[in-house]
Amino acid sequence: MAVPKKKTSKAKSRSRRASNWTLSPTARSTCPRCSAVKIPHVVCNNCGWYGGRQAIDVD
Repeated sequence: MAVPKKKTSKAKSRSRRASNWTLSPTARSTCPRCSAVKIPHVVCNNCGWYGGRQAIDVD
């Protein structure tokens, strides 16, 4: 079995683990009806349309 020659420092191991905690920006798309920015696969908050039909009544 392979054995490490040197001890891994706390900073090195913690920075390696911290890379899994990074946050990524949320995905965004535009509504084809009103061109507002919205989350993909979700009803548009501006006009209430989803999938070519009006899903909710927004007034």
